[in-house]
Amino acid sequence: METRMRSIVKAVIWNMIGLTVMALVGFAVTDSLMAGGTMAVINSVIGFATYLIYERIWAHVHWGRCHG
Repeated sequence: METRMRSIVKAVIWNMIGLTVMALVGFAVTDSLMAGGTMAVINSVIGFATYLIYERIWAHVHWGRCHG
């Protein structure tokens, strides 16, 4: 089982990657740094929360784990 801190660190790193990609996509689509950045931040907040919840739920699922 993962610790909460590990889940949080993984979610933060993943979110930073997603924030960068979404900002680039938003800028490419809107040709506006402000609009692209706003889209990226909103997406990151929602993505962070859902990913963290998803990870914590899977931390309690025992299916598919190997126990040494």
